Parts: sequence; structure tokens; C-alpha cells
Amino acid sequence: MKMCELIVNHEQLLNRQVLSMSTDEYRKTSLFATGSFDLDFPIPDLIGKTEILTEEHREKLCAHLPARAEGYSWSLIFSTSQHGFALNSLYRKMARLESPVLIVIEDTEHNVFGALTSCSLHVSDHFYGTGESLLYKFNPSFKVFHWTGENMYFIKGNMESLSIGAGDGRFGLWLDGDLNQGRSQHCSTYGNEPLAPQEDFVIKTLECWAFV
Repeated sequence: MKMCELIVNHEQLLNRQVLSMSTDEYRKTSLFATGSFDLDFPIPDLIGKTEILTEEHREKLCAHLPARAEGYSWSLIFSTSQHGFALNSLYRKMARLESPVLIVIEDTEHNVFGALTSCSLHVSDHFYGTGESLLYKFNPSFKVFHWTGENMYFIKGNMESLSIGAGDGRFGLWLDGDLNQGRSQHCSTYGNEPLAPQEDFVIKTLECWAFV
């Protein structure tokens, strides 16, 4: 076979591989190939008013969003200031929502932390979600904790509590049904540090944002 024929066949194979990729896979592959995740995209607009997020917070979080959330406006779908301190209200606001959800918490000691879930939050007898989910913290410095692959205990909620990440009786992020008390511990799902300086914390404000 001639050299020019080998080159053509190789290019055809690469084209078939690219066409077989999902859009998300292709975008992520392109980012890895360039060695950069900073493509100078503008920070998306907010639909709704935040009492927690600064522009710096948003800029840092943007770098860790799943590809299917990139470039979309951030829409406030739940806030304790607007909708009250009740987990049941949070679930109602997310009915029929099809989007990853960014949970942002500020505690009474002014620490900011939270989670990104791969889907909307709802009551379930079993854990649900995917490895797109993560935990993060801003204090004392910004850190993100991705799925370790150890287990699939991503999200589980009922009317009494919401858990994100678990293992050996410990929870990466746990919130009570009144959205008043919370707890954060090291868990095997995300291999995270506790998100707040103290394991138990009191919620000052909680916001949930969708990407639409």
C-alpha cells in the first residue's frame, strides 16, 4: 500500500472516531488536547439575585461544570431567603427540572461551600446521580472534590434529610429537613475534606442554581 493511501485511511479512521463521540466527549477531548480549560468564555449571566456568590466564586466554579452546563445562564430555582427553610419546598421547586444543580451554602460563620449534582433533587429510597456530581469549598482556599469511583452514593433524600456522598456511616454533605443544621465529613464517594471548619454547621443561606 502506498504512503498516501495509508495517510488517507488513517484520516478516515480518525473522522469515524470523532463522529462516534457525543458532543460532550468531543468538547472534553478538545480541551484536553489543548491542555487548557480557560478558553476566555464570559462568566454566564445570573437569572435571579444571589446573596452568596461573588464573581470570583462563579469564575472558579465555571471551570468544573460538566460540558452540558457550560455556556448556559445560571437560574436561581431555590433560595432559603425567598422560599423558606424547608427541604420539602426545595424538592417542589425542582419538580420537572432537567439540569445539573449547583447547591451553594453560606453558614453562620461565613464559610461558603456546597455541591454540584448531576440532576435535580428529589425524594428517593435509593442513591441516584452520576459521577458528574462533586463537592467544593471556598474557605480557606478553593478546593473541588470529584468522584473517586469508590462507590456510587451520590445523592439520596427524603423529607427528613438530604445526603450527598456517603460511606462508612459518614456523609460528604448532609442537610436536615428544616435546612437549618448541616454536617460535612470525609466520605469515600468524593475523598473530600470536611467542607466547613467544624463538622456540624448552621445554615445562614442556601441557594440552588440550574443551567438553562
